[in-house]
Amino acid sequence: MTAARTPRFVGAILDWRWTGFLARLALVGAYLLGGIVKASDWTAAVAEQTHFGMSPPALWAALTIVVEIVGPLLILSGRLVWLGAGILGIFTLFAAITANAFWAMPAGQERFMAANAFFEHLGLIGGFVLAAVVAEIEARRA
Repeated sequence: MTAARTPRFVGAILDWRWTGFLARLALVGAYLLGGIVKASDWTAAVAEQTHFGMSPPALWAALTIVVEIVGPLLILSGRLVWLGAGILGIFTLFAAITANAFWAMPAGQERFMAANAFFEHLGLIGGFVLAAVVAEIEARRA
């Protein structure tokens, strides 16, 4: 086996018909669950937006619920993946800047944790881009 070849067991996992769906579910699962939880507890959803200084909080709570449910469903359905990935990517960037503005914090543990969360969110955005790329490649092959 050369370094450029994929091991057989890895190839088998990648070829398994459920691998792509499960990977997309892992990518969007927290958003989908968050949207469902917020939709089922409107008061808490509005309070969360108030906590982050979003005004009017009810409007932002409603938009968040829509984005966190519609975006994942588009990605999971395999239809308009670019749109689902795009709205989740923009939402994630906006949330990271709003909730994890580590550059405005004094040095210390809180800043360290905010910086980690910020860059983890950037990683999620990269995952959304990759999901859209894979969907586009699959659509072109079909």
